[in-house]
Amino acid sequence: MSLLEKLTQDMKTAMKAGEKDRLSTIRLLRGYIKDESINTRKELTESEEIAVLTKAAKKRKESIEAYAQAGREDLVAKEEAELKVIQSYLPQPLNPEEIEKIVDAAIKQVDAQTMQDLGKVMPVAIKMASGRADGKEINAIVRKKLAG
Repeated sequence: MSLLEKLTQDMKTAMKAGEKDRLSTIRLLRGYIKDESINTRKELTESEEIAVLTKAAKKRKESIEAYAQAGREDLVAKEEAELKVIQSYLPQPLNPEEIEKIVDAAIKQVDAQTMQDLGKVMPVAIKMASGRADGKEINAIVRKKLAG
């Protein structure tokens, strides 16, 4: 079952259960996936669908940060609720040890030696993580490994 099909099924369930907040978030996610499909003019693969949801989750995290700084707790709560729904459809995030293993494999694969090889390592590491780790986290670990 594709992610879009799962979202459609969950949308019906949320509708029947009267879960308005969850329903609106699921509708939004379905819209994001359909928009991306229209923009690329093809059916999205599962990894592309996950990438769309990862992008949506990242936007929510940035919004939460901005609203918290502005003291808008009402909007923070709304964004956190949406983020929780989005994360329920994303694969489990990698822990720091797993990210380190991926970074080590990426460094070995491209034979990186110095910080100048950062640009070679990052795309490989991000692809290997396949949306299960934040780019900032990966970048920090790659920098640490290449600097040391």
